[in-house]
This record gives sequence, structure tokens and C-alpha cells, in this order.
Amino acid sequence: MLSRPKPGESEADLLHFQNQFLAARASPAVKIVKKADKRKGQEGSTDAERPPLQDCKDVVMLDDFPDTLPALTPAPPKKSKIKSACVRFEDEDPEERLESHDQHITAVFSKIIERDTSAVAVTMPVPTGDPFPRTFHRSEIKSEVKVGSGRKSIFAQKMAARRAAEKAATTPSAAECLQIRSAAPDALDPEGSSGEAPLPSIREDKAGDFFASQRPCLITGEGLGSQKSEQEAQAIHRENLEKLQSMSEEEILQEQEKLLAQLDSSLVAFLKSRRGGNEGQKKELKMEQNRVEEFVGSLPVAQHGVGSCLSMQESDLEESVRKEENRKVEITDDDLPVKPKKEWIHMDNVEFEKLEWMKDLPSPRQKKTKKGMQARFSLKGELIPADADLPTHLGLHHHGEEAERAGYSLQELFHLSRSQVIQQRTLALQVLGRIVQKARTGEFASSLKGSVLRLLLDAGFLFLLRFSLDDAVDNVMAASVGALRALLVSLDDEEYLDWTFSWYQGMAAFPFVPNNEEEEEEEEEEELNGMEKSQDKKLKEENKPDPDVARYDVVKGLLKTRIQHRLRYILEVVRPVPTVVLDILHILTHIARHSSEACSQLLDCPRLIETIVREFLPTQWNPQVAEPGCLLASLHGVPCATAMKFIRVLASGGRNATARLLNKFEMKSRLSRFIAEDPLDLLLPREEAIRLSTEAFRLWAVAAGYGQACDLYRDLYPVLVRILQSLPELLSACGGKSPMVELFVQRATAVVTLLIHVTQTAGYAAELQAKLSSNSSEDSEQVPPPPVAWNQVSGLQPFLETGLKKSLQEISQAETWQTLQPLTTTYLIYLGVYYSSYSQQPSVNPIDCLEELERLTSEVLQPLLSQPAVHSMWDLLRPCSALCNPLSCSPAPESVSSIASLSCTGGKPPFSLVGSKSPFPFLTALLFLINSITHIHKGLTSKYSSVLGFGGLKDYLHQSWQTGPPSVTPSSAWILRHEYHLQYFVLALARRMAGSCPEYTQHASLHHCVAMALLSRLLPGSEHLAHEVLLDLAFNPEFLPEGKAGGPEAADFSDILHLGTSAKLAQPGSAAAFFSKATRGALLKESYQNLPFIRSCYLSHFVHLQPTLMRSQASYQGRNYLIQSMLLPEVKGPILPSDWPFFPLISLYNKVTNAETRGAVLNSLPLDLVNTVTWNLQWVLLLETWRAKTLQSIPTAAKLARLMCVFLTGSDLFLEAPIHRYTAALLSVYCQPKALDSLNLDAPLPGLASFHDLYISLLEQFEGVSFGDPLFGVFVLLPLQKRFSVHLRLSVFGEHTSILRALGVPLQQFPVPLERYTSPPEDNLNLLRLYFRTLVTGALRHTWCPVLYVVAVTHVNSFIFSQDSTTQETDAARKSMLRKTWLLVDETLKKHLLYYRLLNAESPLGFDLYEQLPPMRLKYLQMVTQKENKENAPALVS
Repeated sequence: MLSRPKPGESEADLLHFQNQFLAARASPAVKIVKKADKRKGQEGSTDAERPPLQDCKDVVMLDDFPDTLPALTPAPPKKSKIKSACVRFEDEDPEERLESHDQHITAVFSKIIERDTSAVAVTMPVPTGDPFPRTFHRSEIKSEVKVGSGRKSIFAQKMAARRAAEKAATTPSAAECLQIRSAAPDALDPEGSSGEAPLPSIREDKAGDFFASQRPCLITGEGLGSQKSEQEAQAIHRENLEKLQSMSEEEILQEQEKLLAQLDSSLVAFLKSRRGGNEGQKKELKMEQNRVEEFVGSLPVAQHGVGSCLSMQESDLEESVRKEENRKVEITDDDLPVKPKKEWIHMDNVEFEKLEWMKDLPSPRQKKTKKGMQARFSLKGELIPADADLPTHLGLHHHGEEAERAGYSLQELFHLSRSQVIQQRTLALQVLGRIVQKARTGEFASSLKGSVLRLLLDAGFLFLLRFSLDDAVDNVMAASVGALRALLVSLDDEEYLDWTFSWYQGMAAFPFVPNNEEEEEEEEEEELNGMEKSQDKKLKEENKPDPDVARYDVVKGLLKTRIQHRLRYILEVVRPVPTVVLDILHILTHIARHSSEACSQLLDCPRLIETIVREFLPTQWNPQVAEPGCLLASLHGVPCATAMKFIRVLASGGRNATARLLNKFEMKSRLSRFIAEDPLDLLLPREEAIRLSTEAFRLWAVAAGYGQACDLYRDLYPVLVRILQSLPELLSACGGKSPMVELFVQRATAVVTLLIHVTQTAGYAAELQAKLSSNSSEDSEQVPPPPVAWNQVSGLQPFLETGLKKSLQEISQAETWQTLQPLTTTYLIYLGVYYSSYSQQPSVNPIDCLEELERLTSEVLQPLLSQPAVHSMWDLLRPCSALCNPLSCSPAPESVSSIASLSCTGGKPPFSLVGSKSPFPFLTALLFLINSITHIHKGLTSKYSSVLGFGGLKDYLHQSWQTGPPSVTPSSAWILRHEYHLQYFVLALARRMAGSCPEYTQHASLHHCVAMALLSRLLPGSEHLAHEVLLDLAFNPEFLPEGKAGGPEAADFSDILHLGTSAKLAQPGSAAAFFSKATRGALLKESYQNLPFIRSCYLSHFVHLQPTLMRSQASYQGRNYLIQSMLLPEVKGPILPSDWPFFPLISLYNKVTNAETRGAVLNSLPLDLVNTVTWNLQWVLLLETWRAKTLQSIPTAAKLARLMCVFLTGSDLFLEAPIHRYTAALLSVYCQPKALDSLNLDAPLPGLASFHDLYISLLEQFEGVSFGDPLFGVFVLLPLQKRFSVHLRLSVFGEHTSILRALGVPLQQFPVPLERYTSPPEDNLNLLRLYFRTLVTGALRHTWCPVLYVVAVTHVNSFIFSQDSTTQETDAARKSMLRKTWLLVDETLKKHLLYYRLLNAESPLGFDLYEQLPPMRLKYLQMVTQKENKENAPALVS
């Protein structure tokens, strides 16, 4: 039998007994039986299912518990397992919540610090004769101490009575407090006001008694820790009162304001509360106040004014503090609208802090505050001003933070959006959607700091909407769809894209891909490796988390969440109201504009396209929807123009997508259904019917742009002829501007756009048929001819030409012309396409074609060009240009990088490139037609010479090429592309004029500058235009008239003038065999003659653009059967870099560098390497001399860095005579004073990671292969100017001192003034020591390196004779250097260092010397050297 514990046994004994009990497996003396829970039925009621009781025993285990208390360090940090899974706000952290509820032992056991009792007086107990301390009865407890709720022990009652007595003794009475306030005015003015007698009663009697008896209110002296603490507190109090008595009223007020400004508001409230008392004191305070007011009323007027002024000031300060602390003021029964009564249950002890929500709201904070306030919004999404005092019945107040302010913050709306209450979730999402909508229009840009959209996206707004989209409640689902549409879609952007659809090349558009992703490194590797890399990148993107993807691209992030499947489910199963359906279609349209990959994912989504085509593009529907006033309860089963537009945008993603839509999804039958019937006959609302017909024609035009759906042309030919015949009636209806007329004009424009692409497709039918029938193209892929032939489209040209003539008759009527301009623009584009194809048809007589062009020129175009309205259009080019007005295409204030937007929200101004009064679309189409005519009929070129002579055009071109282009963003790229089209057609016309019109020479320089600027600006997709400019314009001698008009001679004359001035343009010699130096004029003349070779050199180096060039040529030449997609390439910048004139040189350098990086020695440099580098240098020299402004965008430092590639590309390439000559000529250009002033090597350079690394490579190359070449030496010396980084000079004098022997650039051949190296004096001590060391050791000599010898001598001389105050280390260093100089054995160096006077470029040394030292320097030298002698004297004596 087990023994029981006995008294006196320790815990170890108890544990021993426990182990014995467990080892014996005895049954316990007590058995715990839990009753069954009736609510759970039979579950848990049977004890048989429970495990044995011994497995559930409570066992005390103290093995792991230490004998000593654990270290007082925080508990181990809590790790939340649900942190990543839960939806939470940004400022809520589950780990922090776990920490706040921590039950760890270190959270229970706190550090115990013993109270300091060293200064407490120890008193012996009072001796009594009683054997025990005297007892007391409970009746002796003071009756004033009331027992609160619950019973209190006698000790607690005794302590409460003692505290009450101490409080009564230390707290001043209300009357005394009032005496301070009433006595203060008298203390402020002891002499009284002028003309009035003082108050002896208060000043002499009451004030004296007051100062003698008053005790401090705040200072008690308890913390002084001495027996005289009360005396110290009284002394401090008396000192304060004396200080107040000696101060004037203004000084008191100033000090009071300072204190209130410095102290925390909560501390001020605490200090003011110490002055208060109980209710009885308040009554006494009121009585005393009344007495003082009566007494003050009898005072003289002046003193009464001072007292009232001070009181008002105090009340104002109290009011300001109260406004800041209104939420911290304690509430009483009077503040509650319902007075609690003790008879109510549990109201015997009223907890006012729990009833605080019942009191009236405090007034909002004043508007004039420096503190930023949280933005709050109304239910309409409007920003509520911080000082707005709105009534509570509007439902904008709540019991959260800042309850006095109306509205909801974004955090509160986020919180509501995850509420369990459906109405709250719906309301929150609706309000957030309205806020986003207003933010995108820029309503909050001037009121809020930061971007609302960026803040929302960073907080997870996108995934909040995605989660809400999966909600089962229709209202929540609809609200999330609306908010998502507000976030992604801009209806104004879509409107302007529809507006430019019928412009020249307007059908093609840039994808809505954000351009903030990291640019891919350009690597010239094998195609297989490139494919493997693209697959690895794709796999890496697939493994990325959704938030990481959405952070850079919202649409891509949404597609990763399979949003298209959810939207299909909503459309197919939920079948929401029409508004939600339209929002979903807008969202899908935006996603389709993102990229071809996004279009493929939408097409591959099961039943998505089928549902949209079946439900929203049916061929039969209920005719009641066309009745006036009919409200649609559901859009399902009713044709919708928005759905047709979505299909059209989806078709723009690629020719394969279009083929799937036309064939698999039966869009051909839909096109026939909505095109064959007149819109007025469709059983739909009239405006919706016209829009649906317009979108059907646009979809057909997109398909025809790929050469597809042309078989419908034969079936619907009568319909097209009927529409063209009705166009004159449309022109007559354009007199009155109405929305219906504009819709009909848009439809007519879409019809002509369709005919443009059908004509282009038919124009190549004969060529494709000939290729198919010939045997020479068996190896290549066969393209079948289209089902439409040229003779089927040629009959429509008279209709359109007639329509053009009638439209041009209205050009003088401003309102009518503004309505008809889009249609007239498409007429001009159609005629240009028609005649380009017409001239290539084998069945057409060329003479007939030329005669038709002559007739069109004389009857239509020449009268048009003489119209005053056309003259005014040329004048509008500059005001509407995006190049001349970069702000017109800048991103919107609320644009975010992860959502591509055109920034058209709110509309574009009328006088902008895409505005309603823009001349760009019409003039671009007119120039396109003129270029087509002059390309076919060269003899008509002179007829259009007046175009280039318009003053508005010349002014626009002159301004556009000199202005820096706007940054390439989604909001600017689509606009700039249309402007570049107009500039290209002007240049193409100028190219034809240059060879046929003698008087053209006056415009040649301007047009060449525009061509050079356009080359560095053209965007992806326009490679064909860049190729044409390079081929025919940039290197065309006709556009460089200086070459034939005395340009070389002028350059030589300019150099002669420069030689006569102080600015010398010396050219360094060569280390190679002697060759004659050529003048700059001779070099320019040779370069001008080599322009054809220069052109071929650059074209060969741009061969890497060949694939994109082929795609671009197919688009611009109208080869529809080769076009793969209407989406242009992604825009990350211009096609060519801004420094493209140096491209051959950079390409060769990169080829050598990449080979050396892989450890190989590149011996296979091009055979014509010398010619390639020479042609490159010749072209740069031509531009720097005659087109210097076109290279202004390239920093001078970047130009020098690229010229350094000449020395880094080949071992002795720079020694070749032509390369040496042209490099020296360019160096002289970059060493002119203006160029040297603009040289900045410390700023980051485009295309260069680090200039320091490039310079180190140059030094190493100079050490290896320079042969002491002076030209190479100048490039080494240029970066060593004093204003550039000291690390470059330290590299030469510290790590590469061996080059000092070979850096023998003569002073006469050095083109940079030495003052740039010597001023200001060097202050880097390490570099000065290196200067001195190289001079003393002989590593730097005048015969080896004269330039750096002069620089080093100048800086060392300035340093050793400097007497400016500086640090002790620097002073000791310069004195030591001076002593060492004095003791030098080399007398020549000693003389140069001591007797240096100033720089002199004419002197053989490069500087002048003193014949004898100035007295001040001599005295200083003697002082330093004599001190040295005195210090060393004992050593010498011994």
C-alpha cells in the first residue's frame, strides 16, 4: 500500500510518491465523471468511447521548469500559421495579436525593482506603557469615507480615509486659486496705470498675506528624497511668485504661449486638472468669482481692461486646448442624453467611459492645421473637407476613429467590404468604385497627398475585388464588377481609340502592356539558346505568386487568377442586369487590348466566346426592345454593340484569332445579319442599331486587314453600293449637328475603311496568283490568292471620288467640316491606296493611270491646296503638336505603372493632336495621297512644291526637331506615332522634290535635321519608315547642301580664325610613321564624297532589325496576307538609340569585349575594319560640323566614351592614318570651350555602367599598345581635369604610374587649357603625397610627361606654401613636404617646386619661375626650415 505524504516532506518527496503511484498502476481514489450534454444527443454520453482515465491524469512535471526564474527577456516571438492565408489589413498583424495575449512566464513575471529607501527618515515607535499596540473600534473610522460598491476591509477604509485627508491638505482651496488669478493683474502693474491710483488693499494686505501663506499646487517635493523636501518646494514656490511679480503682463502672456506651444496637450490638461477640486470647491470657486467680478467692476477703467484682456486670453487658450483634447475630457451625467438611474439594474456604479458613445459629437478640427488629416469620403465617392460639419442624418458618422468627422476612410471601407452583412459589403465596394472613378478623373490630385489608386493597389484592392467577385450574392458580385471596371477601363480611352480607328494606320495599336518591367539584356546568341531562354522566362513567370505579377501588370495578374472563367460563369449562369453585363464586356475588351497572349487565353476559355456570341449577338430577338421607353430587364438575347466591339478588339490580336472567330464561332453569319439590314430597320433602339452596324463594319475591316472574310464582299456588294449611293444624302444632313448625324458619319467612315483593306487585298491577287502558278516558288510557302479580284473592287472608285469632291466643298463651313472631316480623311486614304494598287495591276494601261492622276491633281488637289481653310490647317500644326507641346500627352495625375492607360479621361482639348479641331489626320491623309501620286507619276512632283513652302509647316518642323521628345509612355506612344507619320510623308515628298526642283535647296537643311531627329524617335512598328529614312534621306547628299556650297572651306576658315585666338584647336601627332596632317575642310570633303559607303555601312549594322522590318513593311505596303497581328510590338523605347551615329563603333567594341569576357581572343575582326571605323568617324564628323544640334541629346561625356572605343577595339587600330586623322579632328571639336564646359564625367552616362571601369580599361590598353601615341595620351589626360572625380587621378598616380613615362603629349599639341587641371588647388592629401612621391622618385619627369609634370608641380607648390588654417594632419604634411623639398638633391626639381610662379602656355616648361622668392614665401620657408634645424641641432652637435 502506498504511503501518504507527511508534513515536512519536500517537493522531491512528492515527486517520488507520484512516480511510485504511476509505476504501481493503481486506480485513483477519485474518479471524474462528466455528465452528457443533452444538446449533443448521444455523442459524448457513453464512457465506453473515452480513453482510459490514467491517460488523462493531470501530472505535475517540474523537470523542464528551472529552479531559478528565467531571464527577464521577451518571450520567443509568436509565429502565426494563418498569417499568409487570412485576409487582413496592412496595419493588422496576427503575430502582434498573439503577443498582446501572451501567457508566457516572462509575460507574467516582471522585473521587480526595490524602492529606494536610503533617504527615508527612520523614526522609532512612540514608547507606551501598554503591553500591546492600542486597538481601535470600527466606529472610530471617519464617516466621510463612503463605502462604494462591494464591501471593503477595515484596513482599506482606513487607507482611503488617510488618502482623502492628505489630498485635502495638499490641494489649495478654490478661493486661494482665485486669489492667484485676481492678484495677478496687480502684480503685473505695481505702479498702476497712468493717472490712476494703485490699490493698496490688494497690493499691501491681501497680496502680502497671500504670498506668505500660499502653498504650491503642483510641486510636493516627494521626489527630493530628503527631510527638507517641503522647505525646498516652498522655496521654489516663493521664487516662482517673485518671478511672476517682477514680470509685465506682456511677458507673462508670451511665456504662457511658449509653454502651451512646447508642452504636450495631455500634460497641459493634467496640470489644469490638478487645479480643480470636488463639487464643494466648485461652488466656492463660483462664489469667489462673483465677488471678484463685483470688485473688479469698481476698478479704474485701465486696470479693468487689463484684467479682462488677460481673462479673455486665458479663455481663448483654454478653448484651443479643449478643441485639441475634446475626446479626452471626462464625461458626466450632464453630457448624456439619457440620465442613468440607480434603480436600473447594474447601474449602481456608472461606468461613463462605456457610455461615451452616447454623448454629442465634438466639433470637427479647424481647417488651419499643419497636421495631415485622414481622407474621408461620402457614399458618392466625394472627398469630404476636414472642417465640414455635416448633419448626422446623412449616415456618414460612425463610432470608429475620428467620430466627429463625417465620411469613411479607405481603411474603414476595406473593413466593411469583408463584413458579414451583405448590405455593408455591397455599399463598401460601390463607394470604393466611385472613389476610383473620381480619382482617375483627377478630382483628388490637388487635395490629397500621393496617389489614391497606387495606395489602393498597394493595400491589395485588386485581390479584394477578385475575392468579392467570387461572392455568391448577386449585389456584391455586381458591385465588385463595377469597381473593377472603374479600376481598369477608361471609356474615354476607348472613345479616342475608336476615333483614330479610321486614321492612316489607325487600325494598328500598341498593346496595353505596362512598360515598367526590366529591359531584357541584348545578347547576340544562337536562336536555340534564345528559345530556351524565353521558355525559362515563361516558366519563371508562371511560378511567380499572383501578387508579384499584379504588382507590375494588373491584367496579367488577373489572368493568373483565371478571372475570365469567373466572368464567363457570371454571364452564363448568374445572368446579371444589363449594367453588369456591359461592365463585364468592357473589362474583357480591356484585357483583349493587353496582348496577343491575353487574346489567346480569352479564346481558349471554355464557353466564354460562345456565351457572348449566343447571348449578346443573336440573329433573332424579341422585337419589343425597339419600342420607345422600353426598359431592358436583361440584356441576354438582345444584340449589343459592346459585345461586337469586344469581338473586334479580340480579332485585332492576330490573324489566327480572327480565323477562329469567323469560322468556329460563326461570326460571318453575324456580320451578314447586321450589315445586310439597314440600321433603321433593325428592331433595336436607333442609336444602338447604328453603333452595332458600325462595329460590324469595323470587325469586317479588321478581318479584311488580314485578307480574310473577303468572300463576304461578293455577297454583300449590293449593300455596299447602296450605302455609297446614300452618302450624298448624309452630306446634306450634316448642316445641323446632332448625335445621330455623327453616328451615321462614323458608320460611313467604317465602311470606307473596310473598302480600303478590301482594295489592298485585291491589289495583290494577281501577284499571288502568278506566284502560285509559277514553278519557281515551289520551295517557299504558298499563299493562296484572295477570293476577291481587282475588277471586283475597281468599280467603287467613282463613288468615293464623288463623295470626296462634295465633302471638300464644305471645307469652308467650320461646323459642317468638323463633322465631315473623319469621312473625308478616309476618302483621301482610299484614293492613295487605290492608285498605288491600280498602278501595279498587269491589266491596267499605265498611260490611263497617269492621265487619271493628272486629272485628279488638276481638278481636286491643286484647288484644295489653294483653299484658305487648308492654309489655316498648316498653321494649326504647331499648336496641336504633341512634340511641340509635350504636356498634351503626359500621363494623368492618378496613372499607375501597372495599368496601361492613354490618359484621355475627361477628354482631350480641341486643339491637341487627337482633339476635335486637329488638322493632323486630314493633312496626313492628304500627304499620303500626294506621295502615292508622285511615286507613280514623277512629273507631277513640281505641282506640289507649294506644300513645302507653307509657313505653318516650316514653323512646325523647325520647332518639332529642336524640342526634346516626350518620354515614351502608353499615353504618349499612340499619339506620337500618328505625328511621326505626317513628318515622314513631308520628308518623303521633300526627297522627290530634291532631285526635280532646283529651288528646293533652301529647305534641305531643315528637312535633314527633321530626318535625323525622326530617326532617333520612331517607335516599334515603324521600322519600315526608319529604313526608308536611312536609305533615301539621312545620307542623301542633296540634304547636305553644305558639301557643295563651300562647307569644307568654311570649316578651314573657322579653324584659322580660332588659331588666332586664345582657344587653340591643336591636333596631336601620331606615334606611327609620319603622315601629313589634313585640315578639317579636307576631311569633310572626303567624308561628303564617301556618303554612299557610309550609308551601306550603317544599313549593314542595322541588319538585326530585319525580322521586325519585314513585319512593318507588310503593314505599310498593304500586304495584308503577311500581316500577323494588328497589335504593334511592345513599346520600351524608340527603335534606334539616341546615339545611333556611333552604333558601328559600339557594335565592334561589344564584339571584342564579349569575346574577351568568354576568355577567347578575337582574331576574326571584319576585313574592312579600318573602313568601317573610318566611315563611322566620317559620319560623326559631318554631323558635328554641319548638324551639331541633332547630336545635342547625346552628352559630351558619352561621345568621348564612344570615341574611346577606337582605342579599345583593336590593338593598333588607332595608328591607321585615316582613323587617326578623323579621331583627332573629332577630339578638337570636343575640346572646344563650350564642349569642355558641358563635359560631366561624374553623371551616369547612357549605355555605360561605370565610366571609371571604362577609364581603367583605357589605362591598361595604353600601357600595353599605346607606343606613346600623343592622340591616345590626350584621351587619357582628358578625364584628369580637376573638377572630375579624384579617383580617376588616384588611379593614374597610384596604380598605373608606369604610363607616366609614355604619356608624352607635348604642351603645344595639348588642346585643353592647363587651368582646367590646376584650378582650384588640390585638397586631397593622398593625391598630393602621390604627386610629390612621383616627382621626387623621378617617375614623373618633364621630358616624359610634360602635362602632368606641370600639374603636379603646380599643386605641390600651392600646397607647401599654403598658410590657410586647416587640420593638424594637413598642416604637418605640408610643412614636412616643404622641408623635404628644401633638402632635395635634384636642384632642377627643387627650383621648380620652390620658385614656381604661374602657368604660361608659351614657355617651354609650361610655367614661369620666380627669380627669387617673394618675401612672404621666403620668410615662411625660413621659419619651417629653421624649426627643422633647431629640432635636429642636438643631434648635429653630438
